[in-house]
Amino acid sequence: MHLREYDYYLPAGLIAQYPPPERDASRLLVVRREDGAILHRRFRDLGTVLRPGDLLVLNDTKVIPARLFGRRRGGGQVEVLLIAEEDRNRWWALVKPGRGLPVGRRLSFQEGTGAEVLDCGEGGRRLLQFDGVEDIFALLPSIGEMPLPPYIKRGDRSQERVHDRALDAERYQTVYAKDAGAIAAPTAGLHFTEPVLTAMERHGVEIAFLTLHVGVGTFKPVTVDRVTEHRMGPERYIIPEKTATAVKRAKAEGRRVVAVGTTTTRALEDAALQGGVVRAGEGTAFLFITRGHPFEVVDTLLTNFHLPRSTLLILVCAFAGRDLILKAYADAMRKRYRFYSYGDAMVIL
Repeated sequence: MHLREYDYYLPAGLIAQYPPPERDASRLLVVRREDGAILHRRFRDLGTVLRPGDLLVLNDTKVIPARLFGRRRGGGQVEVLLIAEEDRNRWWALVKPGRGLPVGRRLSFQEGTGAEVLDCGEGGRRLLQFDGVEDIFALLPSIGEMPLPPYIKRGDRSQERVHDRALDAERYQTVYAKDAGAIAAPTAGLHFTEPVLTAMERHGVEIAFLTLHVGVGTFKPVTVDRVTEHRMGPERYIIPEKTATAVKRAKAEGRRVVAVGTTTTRALEDAALQGGVVRAGEGTAFLFITRGHPFEVVDTLLTNFHLPRSTLLILVCAFAGRDLILKAYADAMRKRYRFYSYGDAMVIL
């Protein structure tokens, strides 16, 4: 497997810069593996695609406003992305620009908050010790912004920025988000509304939740030509006993397990690595799903459209086959689907 096999050209105009006016108004591309059929629906019609008895598993992680803007001592703006909490008020972060930030250098933020660089790690990471605040985590909603991916580019005018920040605080979050800790949204879940979830249950679809805190590991670029040489970064997940039991029961009864998103897929498949059974509890996913993965748990995958040469696209191709997925992507582009985080969805049966 070579990285170039997972490349495709996407016109910039198809990259969604804003969410649709209504979450469930997104388009839904339906891909059937058994016969290669590609159908076009709306997300709110998902209930007509799934079957009574299907088990829908969603990731209820909650995105934190992890992007901060501050200044170096002596001038110069910096952008900080918090990526992992080491201890209270002590976080590993990515800082741009990172050059000239040795141990001991100080940064200042809003609300009288400051931080000192305690350590320098791999990949430009900095360990920051925050001060001037009792708990930086509690202050993030007022001084931080949602960590949108870099392909979402917005205007810099202050009035627009205030509007966009409020919009993203609501829409770059699933309606069922519960456990704070992610630095990116599980974007396949952004399309769901409470009415859609209620309709699923009335249709006979069982719903369960797990938590995987999306981190930089999901978006770590693949820099090697041979795909199998890439190493994923760790991401912590939690599978409740209720969910593990629901999965075990669904598999025993021959019902489909529908994973909402690549993060849910990784958590379920990682939890089943030992013996093929999903067990309740906490784990750390290092699993990189590539062609040939046996998929012990997931039968149907609901996902968004992903970047070329990304681990997410490689996972989707492993699930449905590279040729079929690239064919579906090409069809979506011809029909002007919206791509990436705020874009449309696809379900692979």
